[in-house]
Amino acid sequence: MIVASGRSNRHVGALADYVIKGLKERGHKSLGVEGLEGCDWVLIDIGDVVLHIFRPEVRVYYNLEKIWSVPLPEGLQDIVEQAPEE
Repeated sequence: MIVASGRSNRHVGALADYVIKGLKERGHKSLGVEGLEGCDWVLIDIGDVVLHIFRPEVRVYYNLEKIWSVPLPEGLQDIVEQAPEE
């Protein structure tokens, strides 16, 4: 599993398009792709690897790193601190 962030919806979409194009050029025909409509969170299922590309706020909200008890990257800590309490 690879978890990455883009700076905006447009950036997330551009990163996803770049990865999808590169994978297809290298012969990966059957990719599972979800989330390209909104580009808040794009998931690309390559088979043995799953790539998640998030907008920072969405990445903080879902916090997939918590599954492995790994802290969020330092660059995302500011967003956690600014988020309203639930």
